[in-house]
Amino acid sequence: MRNIGLTIVHVVPPLPRGSVEFVSAAGRTALHNERVSQGQRVIADAIGLARAAEPATAGHPLDVRGEVIEGIPVPTLVDLSKAARLLVVGPRGLGMIGETLLGSVSSELVRHAHCPVAIIHGRAPTAAQPNRLPVVVGIDGDATSALATELAFEEASWRGVDLIALHAGTDGSALQLPDADWAALKAGSEAVLAEALAGFQERYPDVAVHRLLVLDRPAKHIIEHSRSAQLVVVGSHGRGGFAGMLLGSVSRAVVHAARTPVIVARAG
Repeated sequence: MRNIGLTIVHVVPPLPRGSVEFVSAAGRTALHNERVSQGQRVIADAIGLARAAEPATAGHPLDVRGEVIEGIPVPTLVDLSKAARLLVVGPRGLGMIGETLLGSVSSELVRHAHCPVAIIHGRAPTAAQPNRLPVVVGIDGDATSALATELAFEEASWRGVDLIALHAGTDGSALQLPDADWAALKAGSEAVLAEALAGFQERYPDVAVHRLLVLDRPAKHIIEHSRSAQLVVVGSHGRGGFAGMLLGSVSRAVVHAARTPVIVARAG
């Protein structure tokens, strides 16, 4: 049992400039109060959902709190992440006039939050026993990958499931090289994977680890394995197995296309 509290936050953004230009002061106050009340209803519904999912913690009541905050969503949530162990958001949302903000908030949080960010997709699990599916972690050997690896081991241990550690020996570009030294590439990739896992298997002896080495684009394989996993963990950027990729490119692709919740490992 983790005994970690849950704070559910609804951020009420300021009204767009010009949207209330010709509205009276009383009308603006009424509109503001209605938006805050709507946020409070959202929080109440969310707390109800959290309580409904609580039977698994019987005997250890979950500390659930709700808060409506007025502000700009991204900087508000980034600031809250400074004192959080995990920030949980959906993959998308709707703006003031109903436009789809595909990944706009979550993408910013993945880049700027001070703690790991979990992106929860609304897809229902199709496996007979989804809670027995493994955790998948993408490994490339850099600092954020080490953080992702530790987080993945912790999650796999807490859930009592296996861990699939995936490393891409190349981003796919080497596949075009006729004289590529595949034996050396494989040996080097195996060394990166072994070094990345060193120590964690001793700290988490209860976690069965399955090493998976691929010689292709990492995001492609992580997404494929997400279909038979209950959780995917990736770093916020990479090198090595994620060579030449811009900040968040692999994690962004995984967040958008994975079939299961994704945690992007970040540190303050």
